[in-house]
Amino acid sequence: MLNMNFAERVVIETAAQDWQPSPAAGVSRKPLAREFREQGHATSIVRYEPGSRFKTHPHPKGEEILVLDGVFSDETGDYPAGTYLRNPPGSSHAPFSEEGCVIFVKLDQFDEDDTASVRVNTEATPWLPGQGGLQVMPLHEHKGEHTALVKWPAGERFLPHRHWGGEEILVLSGEFRDEHGDYPALTWIRSPHLSQHHPFVSQETVILVKTGHLPD
Repeated sequence: MLNMNFAERVVIETAAQDWQPSPAAGVSRKPLAREFREQGHATSIVRYEPGSRFKTHPHPKGEEILVLDGVFSDETGDYPAGTYLRNPPGSSHAPFSEEGCVIFVKLDQFDEDDTASVRVNTEATPWLPGQGGLQVMPLHEHKGEHTALVKWPAGERFLPHRHWGGEEILVLSGEFRDEHGDYPALTWIRSPHLSQHHPFVSQETVILVKTGHLPD
């Protein structure tokens, strides 16, 4: 298993990772966390070359996607960069990309009653005021799990805080920082239940953040 000890903090600068082949021609990935079985928990960065596609396949415990670059497509539509998608447990699809794309994807990690199908164009969704100078764009909430984009203005500091149910971050732009280190764009950070930190930024930074979803 890859990075499946949820009691450990994990930091991966995905821009420095090599692409690995997937079962589909023209589709490669950078695994971040994975159970090594055919259908199981996985978190990855995935790249589709132009014209590549997967065969129809199921997601027994759901699929969550943020399109990072290009246009991701399936039989339900075409989703440009900035689109956030959730396909509920038991769903299936045949994804492809005509022009190529890069996506952040989490597989088979939903509660069985988390059945919402979600499509959010974050490029057209307004930001909401957050604590201090932060701006927040909520994407999904279920029970104690919260997923959002957070925009940090240059020089912003957040209060020291602890994460019940852990925290997972993908830095989308800028550089996220805390007392443990500096995290450039496309760094993935997973911090365990009851972890704490004192985050800040020097430049404007946008992160995808998920909290409350890791085992206690």
